[in-house]
Amino acid sequence: MPTSPVKTRIPLTSFGHLISEVKRQLFGIEAPAQTKLIGWRKHFNSYTLQGRRNFVLATYGILAVTAAAYMLRRSSSRKEEHETASASL
Repeated sequence: MPTSPVKTRIPLTSFGHLISEVKRQLFGIEAPAQTKLIGWRKHFNSYTLQGRRNFVLATYGILAVTAAAYMLRRSSSRKEEHETASASL
């Protein structure tokens, strides 16, 4: 029976950590140290929980701003239509 070269040292219930461990052992991919991350990568990265949280918050923020801009533009265009319709009567 073939055996896996991956030695799991973390519980299987933590799927994300298991994937990270497999990448590290099989492919030699290591997460960069916190001191190596500079600029915007320090705040938006996929290695730390804070970096992932910042990505989620930025995504939700962009969606909220887009929805608000759409609603404002929609309401202003309705007012213009109503004003032009009443002016033509």
